[in-house]
Amino acid sequence: MVLRVLNIFFHIFAKKINSMKKLLIIITIMSSVLFFSCKESKPTNTEHANETSDTTKVDGKTAANTKKEKFREDEPLVYESEKHFKNMQQLTFGGDNAETYWSFDNKKFVFQRKHKEEGINCDQIFVGDVPKKGEKFEFKMISTGKGRTTCSYFLPGDTTAIWASTHLKHENCPPEPDRTNGYVWPLYPEFEIFISDLEGNIVEQLTDDNYYDAEATTSPTENKIVYTSTKSGDLELYVLDLDTKKEIQITNELGYDGGAFFSPDGKQLIWRSSRPKTEEEQKHYKYLLARDMVEPSDMELYISNSDGTNVRKLTDLGGANWAPFFHPSGKKIIFCSNHVTGKFPFNMFMINTDGTGLEQITFDNTFDSFPMFSPDGKYLVFSSNRNNGGTKDTNIFLCEWVD
Repeated sequence: MVLRVLNIFFHIFAKKINSMKKLLIIITIMSSVLFFSCKESKPTNTEHANETSDTTKVDGKTAANTKKEKFREDEPLVYESEKHFKNMQQLTFGGDNAETYWSFDNKKFVFQRKHKEEGINCDQIFVGDVPKKGEKFEFKMISTGKGRTTCSYFLPGDTTAIWASTHLKHENCPPEPDRTNGYVWPLYPEFEIFISDLEGNIVEQLTDDNYYDAEATTSPTENKIVYTSTKSGDLELYVLDLDTKKEIQITNELGYDGGAFFSPDGKQLIWRSSRPKTEEEQKHYKYLLARDMVEPSDMELYISNSDGTNVRKLTDLGGANWAPFFHPSGKKIIFCSNHVTGKFPFNMFMINTDGTGLEQITFDNTFDSFPMFSPDGKYLVFSSNRNNGGTKDTNIFLCEWVD
């Protein structure tokens, strides 16, 4: 799902508000200090640019103690505690840029971008060569420029990309959902999944139905994709063989399953899930789902074999844990979370695939997410609100990774 940073933060507060009057007050306050459209939140950078969190243990979970943290003198984009980063570059300067994913040959990025000042009113898909140190990041649009897109990814061979779009049904951006019941993400049934070449020519349409079909990523070892769909009546994961067009349903529990990625060897999947437990929670989830909406504030990470066997819960941290991606070793997961505060900041963490060894990776006071390692393991790309001059911009950052 695309750039919904404001959504989770808003939901955490809004679901506790009982009257429309109070809700409107919260909206007004938040809109003056918060961010945009993919998952979480940020404060104004001018007031909090150097604040971060120092982790301690409370009841067996990670908690945060606020402290001052500065950018390193030798690395003006890297905070002092960010020991895994060096030679960081800021690739974009303005707009909302996120979900940046590597080509399998380590040479290109595909990502989604919204920039109203440039006439890009909702997310579109772009591709560009990975720049060398000091070079400008050049990119071009490969989606149609119509409707709204989400979740692009390269296919093996790096000559085509997969992405979801509403352009067949919407010339312009589709309408935003009704948020009187709390902050929600839209599940546009108009989303269909397409494959295009890197010049923007659509070469195949993979779905054609009236369900939410999106969030597709590809296997590094087989001609398969994993994606999320509502075709079962719930938000479930499916693995589709692009050669035979046969697919298997990976998940079947009530709740949102999405944002899945294959492991480097193609044998496992990692994804985010919500699991409403109480009768009230389940009723509310089904109510929203019937109206093509979902609340994303309570999510944990799950892992399984790529055929859906051996499903297990990887995290139990509370809050919103999402945007997971495998470390090149296949033994660790990097992900985004707000579990240290329950609201913001959102920082990146790493955890072993057996659930041990939780480590905080970024120490920003706003928003760091959508991490992806280069296939060769030498670099990390992610999206962040750091160094945006107090604006609401989310930009792409590239750095060398230090294990």
